[in-house]
Amino acid sequence: MYTYKYPHPAVTTDCAIFGFDGKELHILLVERGVEPFKGEWALPGGFLKMDETTEECARRELMEETDLHDVYLEQFYTFTGVDRDPRERVITIAYYALVRKSDYHVLAGDDAAKAEWFAIDDLPQLAFDHNTIIRIARERIKERLATTPIAFKLLDKKFKMSELQHLYEIINGTSYDRRNFHKKMMATGFIADEGPNPNPEQSRTATMYSFKEADFIKQEQNKEMKKYPFDF
Repeated sequence: MYTYKYPHPAVTTDCAIFGFDGKELHILLVERGVEPFKGEWALPGGFLKMDETTEECARRELMEETDLHDVYLEQFYTFTGVDRDPRERVITIAYYALVRKSDYHVLAGDDAAKAEWFAIDDLPQLAFDHNTIIRIARERIKERLATTPIAFKLLDKKFKMSELQHLYEIINGTSYDRRNFHKKMMATGFIADEGPNPNPEQSRTATMYSFKEADFIKQEQNKEMKKYPFDF
């Protein structure tokens, strides 16, 4: 039993997990199996226990509701609207993650009836203020893309240049000339040519590429980069 001199709001965590299938950016949602908003879709999340940190809570809820684990989470915002939860005064601390969808098998659990990926621009009706959380998460990812090579976390280890370009276009909300984009990326020195795609689509041979992550980290740590090379 806990008693306090002053009122204490409840604390939750919510996770905006983004994935990419080569064509569309997706976000992981769970169908709520309990009230409030039973039957509606929401971000994975839940209430903070007294003996855990918010990151521990986010990881626990993510695993319990979707079976995802060992995901790198980054805290990006705290949502404090006084009426954001009909049950009581609740503050939520939000995290986002960028994952390769092919690396994870999603399985609903705990108080989630279902867990599914949805295209980011075609979302169902969402519970609580989760539309706002997703919007701000997208803004933070766009900001991070200008300073960190986070796009490669969403791609397979070997990818087509068209996939990388499309991902940049989705996140930045713009379009790029194909040849200029290719030239810019190869000029960074951190993109390796992996040769022809062993499974070309429509009889066209597509070149595959990979990100030289170790080389990038080494130069960044040694402060050898005068300018972030992936900024458009």
